Amino acid sequence: MNGFVWQGRNSRGQLVSGRVDAEDMDRVAEQLLKLDITPISIDPSADKATTGSSLGVLLGLDKPKLNDLILFSRQMYTMTKAGVPLIQGLKNVANSTRNRQLADAVNKVVDALESGRGLAAGLALSPKIFPPMYISIIRVGETSGALDQAFQQMATYLELERDFRARMKAALRYPAMVVIAMFIAVAILMVYVVPVFANFFASQDAALPLPTRIIVGASDFAVNWWWLILLALAGAIVGFRAWIRTANGRYLWDRTKLRIPVVGNILFQGTLARFARSFAMTYRSGVPLIQGLTLVSRAVENEYVAQAVTDMRTGIERGESVSRTAQATGLFTPLVLQMISVGEETGEVENMLQETAEFYEREVDYDLRNLSDAIEPILLVFLAALVLILALGVFLPMWDLGSAALG
Repeated sequence: MNGFVWQGRNSRGQLVSGRVDAEDMDRVAEQLLKLDITPISIDPSADKATTGSSLGVLLGLDKPKLNDLILFSRQMYTMTKAGVPLIQGLKNVANSTRNRQLADAVNKVVDALESGRGLAAGLALSPKIFPPMYISIIRVGETSGALDQAFQQMATYLELERDFRARMKAALRYPAMVVIAMFIAVAILMVYVVPVFANFFASQDAALPLPTRIIVGASDFAVNWWWLILLALAGAIVGFRAWIRTANGRYLWDRTKLRIPVVGNILFQGTLARFARSFAMTYRSGVPLIQGLTLVSRAVENEYVAQAVTDMRTGIERGESVSRTAQATGLFTPLVLQMISVGEETGEVENMLQETAEFYEREVDYDLRNLSDAIEPILLVFLAALVLILALGVFLPMWDLGSAALG
């Protein structure tokens, strides 16, 4: 199909425009007439950077980010609240978005609406763009007549998720840079510095102490087999990524992440905040409880916690309460259990969950601000041990040679 840009007037005489994919101009005109739009002009659309966008799609580089979905949700909230026709609003969004994949997904939604399907059904045609929770919340808003509120809720939820991820990346950036710099320094020492000392010690025909022999041996291996080290490192990364794509590997890795010293507790609190926030949103939006827990298990982005949420769903299907099933998992903290219990007694589960999410988000903010202070001593101890080993390996034989020279 080819792309065409059109202009026309609707039944009210207003000037409207948009872009549509069709076989030829006649097909475009037929589609416009079916929408009670009288076409004025239909021109072929000049696709921008088709090669680059195709390459980006092939490599997965053009996948919409959270910011793209947030902007899409905000635009749809504004237009639905203002009473703009849904098809026209989606076409305007498709023409204004800079992300090609998102624009194509929105055009699929337009085609679905024009063929008589619902908005949520159109969003479901692009599962890699719109997550299941997004589709479910929009479906509830569509059936209840509160579509603008559904888009507003999703925009707020995605903004909180974006801010949390940004804070995590900012807090871990400094430790990661320090660790990378340390490994680069060690690699330079092993490849360029240690061989010079090794040649000097060999020319003196001196007996080397054990630390020096270990360092020289490691240096020789790095110089002679550097390609094997890089190959093994690449193989380990590929193997690890393949392992965490499996169900068992993903479950074990997600459970291990929550037990890492210092960082694990922050990840756990952040996961609890995500659980409480997403559960509160589905509960407030009117999503059925069983379906809501299924969506929450996908939204927490941790298979270990998702399994606990799935166990909650199974218990609720047997007729048990939310608080009892949450307690049976053995995962959630007393605060979460108490807030859910109070919410069930007062009939305000969504409010209690929202307060729980806000509490853990404040805790995560505090821990993130102090993360560097907690990690710095560990990095200093590791760096001191590394320097000590290198110093002993280099200077011990030099001291021995100096003592021998002095008689």
